[in-house]
Amino acid sequence: MPTALPALNLIAEPGRRRATLDTAREIERRGFAGISVSSSFGNMSQSVGLALATERIPFATAIAPIYAQSTDEFAQNAAYLHEVSGGRFQFGIGIAHAPAYVRMEVKPGKPLGDIRAFVEKFKSHTEYGPLPPVILATLRKRMIALSAEIADGLVFASASRAHMTESLGALPAAKRSDPDFFIGNRIRTCISDDVDQAKAVLRKTMAHYWAMPNYRNYWKEAGYLDEMNAAEVAIAAGRADELPRYLTDRWLADCTLYGPAVRIREGSSNGATPASPPPSWCRSRPMAIK
Repeated sequence: MPTALPALNLIAEPGRRRATLDTAREIERRGFAGISVSSSFGNMSQSVGLALATERIPFATAIAPIYAQSTDEFAQNAAYLHEVSGGRFQFGIGIAHAPAYVRMEVKPGKPLGDIRAFVEKFKSHTEYGPLPPVILATLRKRMIALSAEIADGLVFASASRAHMTESLGALPAAKRSDPDFFIGNRIRTCISDDVDQAKAVLRKTMAHYWAMPNYRNYWKEAGYLDEMNAAEVAIAAGRADELPRYLTDRWLADCTLYGPAVRIREGSSNGATPASPPPSWCRSRPMAIK
């Protein structure tokens, strides 16, 4: 039996938005599990295009920052997407991060309180028609627990696969075994026969996440205390440009996927590094991000 394919991340960059819809149709034709749409360049708008360009494949915002527009506007758009897609749309939401706040010109409050208030208000907008499932972006255990309370699933970004069993211990057992409760992990991926080159690309593209305190706090919890402390020393000394050198092989092997296509297929099919056994938590396929 063929290995199930993961979901893919798809970004509609300026000048290539129509081409992205052709790519989405090809992703659907090849049988990938879904399409995830990052917050760049208006993912709610891109999701409308996906709803109309495809017929069967599920798709999701991952994530729509809750501060980007009013809750009422989100509810109207989400209800529209739910209806025209035939229920294929997942409304993935999150608090985003500091660089996004600058772009959106907003001042966030407390993450847990803001998410709880947003979801409660969003679900109250039944006047626009049925609403899609709500998926919470999460890293640490309190947000994981909140997802079980108020949402229909959760999605990590660059989460430690080695730490995942402990992370999902914050979920009630009933949620962990519920096939209707979505669990996903967005894994940054670089496909190349040159493994060293692939790691170099990931060190460059992932370093800015190490500059964000929320991610560093999560990775400390996941067992990367030495790496995060070293990064913080560099940042405090004004040497943030050196961060790529701190992304160790150990961290890359746990939190990203890289190397030849066969290695990527193995890693995305079982949610672990090729040398590790498939973890029991991996019910939903990872979202491989190119």
